[in-house]
Amino acid sequence: MRLQTAVLIPAFLLFFMLSCDVNSPDSESSAATTQNTPRTLSSEYASLQLTEIAGGFEHPWSIDFLPDGRMLVTERPGQLKIIDNGSVTEISGLPEITARGQGGLMEVSVHPEYASNGWIYLTYSKPDGSGLTATALARARIEDDRLADLEELFVQNKYSDPGRHYGSKLAWTPDGKLLMSIGDRGSDPPRAQDLMDHAGTLLRLNDDGTAPSDNPFVGNPDALDEIFSYGHRNIQGLVVDPVTEEIWATEHGPRGGDELNLVQAGKNYGWPVVSLGLDYRTQEEFPHTEARSREGMEDPVYEFLPTLAPSGLALIRGSHFSNRWDGNLLAGGLRAERIRRVVLYDYEVMHEEELLLREIGRIRDVRVGPDDAIYILNDHSNGSVYRLTPN
Repeated sequence: MRLQTAVLIPAFLLFFMLSCDVNSPDSESSAATTQNTPRTLSSEYASLQLTEIAGGFEHPWSIDFLPDGRMLVTERPGQLKIIDNGSVTEISGLPEITARGQGGLMEVSVHPEYASNGWIYLTYSKPDGSGLTATALARARIEDDRLADLEELFVQNKYSDPGRHYGSKLAWTPDGKLLMSIGDRGSDPPRAQDLMDHAGTLLRLNDDGTAPSDNPFVGNPDALDEIFSYGHRNIQGLVVDPVTEEIWATEHGPRGGDELNLVQAGKNYGWPVVSLGLDYRTQEEFPHTEARSREGMEDPVYEFLPTLAPSGLALIRGSHFSNRWDGNLLAGGLRAERIRRVVLYDYEVMHEEELLLREIGRIRDVRVGPDDAIYILNDHSNGSVYRLTPN
């Protein structure tokens, strides 16, 4: 697969646009404003309308939709909210969560068969009682504004210092399996090359958290059954194409090196042995990196330059935008404070467009809703849910 990169920019400009996935005064470069009046925005192919649906969320992280039109929103400090016609209600009964650094309550995902089973899925940073945390997965049902039948389904096998690279994105495949990303956890990047460690991997699970029998490493005594792919730094954008069934992921590089990957079973995506990014402190080659590319390790389809700090990923199929953007990816950016519309042809990026450039601040999640509109969360202490539609 041929790697593509965007045009390089001067080093001094790149420095100011770089960011890891943190919430600090430096990385929170602009505050989102609250505007209930729809805003008209321009794009290359259509006039767009951006409308705030609900506000007042504390660092919202993920959004998903119930069949009856209500929306679920997680807040990283540990709250789950439900939006019903603009009214926001908190759901109680969550598991124990440690909210430090990038950790906390993260993804929410509604089971594809929710109408018959009522399950919603949550990822979060689970404490072990000694100050360490692990990325965990649970499911529950909502009854009377409270989580009922809460089940812990999966916890990564090694706890580590809290604060960084939890991954935590979820996506369902057409065969009913659940994909779950786990970051390298930051402090020991070579864990991402260890098949006996869940860190730095994309997992493929049954809906009860067990490993499917047809996973690529099942039967290998030197690998964990849940692992689907490995060598990832921190996947925080994940989507499955309902037409091709291909898995697309965006993940954070170190200083530079943010990637768009086409993820395939059993493949090694190289981190930290292979990387296009640099070390944060020295601005030189990352200490564990041996090459920019290596045989037997997958190159990214695309490197985002300038740095995107990617979070949230959507694919346009069968929506209001399909006549212009069918098959396009929408990749959210934290530090970049924009969405990158990525046009693919034969696994190559042919074109990009910037959307919502510094309109609402740091982009945390991007989803296509059941009404075919695009829904967006901004990562802010007073964050909001926005709807984007053709004007």
